[in-house]
Amino acid sequence: MFRKVLVANRGEIALRVLNACRELGIRTVAVYSEADRNSLHVRFADEAICIGPPRPADSYLNVPSVISAAEIADVDAIHPGYGLLSENANFAEVCRASNIKFIGPPPEVTRLMGEKEKARQAMKRAKVPILPGSDGILATAEEAQEAAAKIGYPVILKAKAGGGGRGMRIVRKPDDLPNLFHAANAEAAGAFGNGELYMEKFVERPRHIEFQVLADEHGNVVSLFERECSIQRRHQKLIEEAPSLQVTPQLREEIGQTLCRCLTEIGYQNAGTVEFLMDADRRLYFIEMNTRIQVEHPVTEAITGVDMVKAQLRIAAGEKLDTILPPKLEIRGHAIECRINAEHPQRFTPSAGKITAFNVPGGNGVRVDTAQYAEGVVPPYYDSLVAKLIVHGADRKEAMARMSRALDQFIVQGIDTSIQLHQAIFQNPAFQAGEFDTGFMERFLGKKPE
Repeated sequence: MFRKVLVANRGEIALRVLNACRELGIRTVAVYSEADRNSLHVRFADEAICIGPPRPADSYLNVPSVISAAEIADVDAIHPGYGLLSENANFAEVCRASNIKFIGPPPEVTRLMGEKEKARQAMKRAKVPILPGSDGILATAEEAQEAAAKIGYPVILKAKAGGGGRGMRIVRKPDDLPNLFHAANAEAAGAFGNGELYMEKFVERPRHIEFQVLADEHGNVVSLFERECSIQRRHQKLIEEAPSLQVTPQLREEIGQTLCRCLTEIGYQNAGTVEFLMDADRRLYFIEMNTRIQVEHPVTEAITGVDMVKAQLRIAAGEKLDTILPPKLEIRGHAIECRINAEHPQRFTPSAGKITAFNVPGGNGVRVDTAQYAEGVVPPYYDSLVAKLIVHGADRKEAMARMSRALDQFIVQGIDTSIQLHQAIFQNPAFQAGEFDTGFMERFLGKKPE
């Protein structure tokens, strides 16, 4: 096992990794920006090193600064958490060149799965179901029109290097395609430095289902079942749960086996999540893979009993899956996660500032992952996530009741949060009945889909 690990992240995920390391007897090093000097991940790490000013580009995304901190602290490995440098293949390569273990997949695999069209073709070769789409990148609007005519409207344009809904446009009729193509191209170029686009068939009112996988460095891959992530706004997830009400045991088994075969073939290692759209006939279609731990990993931990971050560390240290996982993986009950964000619950405007009161709920089956506290400050430079509220129950009904109770007991004052929005969602009859799709929030808020 590693002697010392640097956590190249901040907030709740940094604290989550620190906790896993401590339980495994690993010493830890936190890095922090000047804005996070008083953060809990700094306080609870064995060592802490300031790596720059508040702006992410000058600190958490500054590869030379992170690597310098790792070398100064003489660490064995770096855990990137999620976001920031977690899916940066160049960073993983620098870690390798510096003789520091990157806790994640090899950079070659990260690069393959990070380019959506290449990932799509890799999945297609492995017979993972994919949506009908263009044969590669579309160089011009004219090529896009030809592809759309073959696929059939509606279609969706996607950025090759995209994420978070940027560089994405839904096209419902031919006349709209040229303008939307140029708009998606410009947005993708501005957001990612790469304006290349590809096209897929657009699924009306789909559900967003993702499968969690773990792979060791000895060619073994397992599926830890699926999560339902359809409650989202502007392609940003708000609520996740596991298992999905729509995935049958047979489909779960079929997709799990197919993914294990595919990821073994491409040499995948460590944790990853394969995301799908589900149509009205419960058919799944691959959309992308995230080569890191996910924000919503706690719901998988709740239904499987597997500590995902400890598993990441043990895999990276060379252990085999059969020494890490229980002899038989089974789904136990139902889990739900709400992302509590620092934003106004109706206007969705960010809300940075000082937290004047902070009370987290507790009790049986309730977990809160957070790095915030009373008198703590939410800086304006980073992601708005304040906490993740996770509940686990014997079934969805109990989990829903437990979440409603926990939301009522969650108190954050001094800033606006999304708690009120979550409370309203859990009172919605359609949500309670499990009758929702990725367009739920637009209908719930009385807005047209974006």
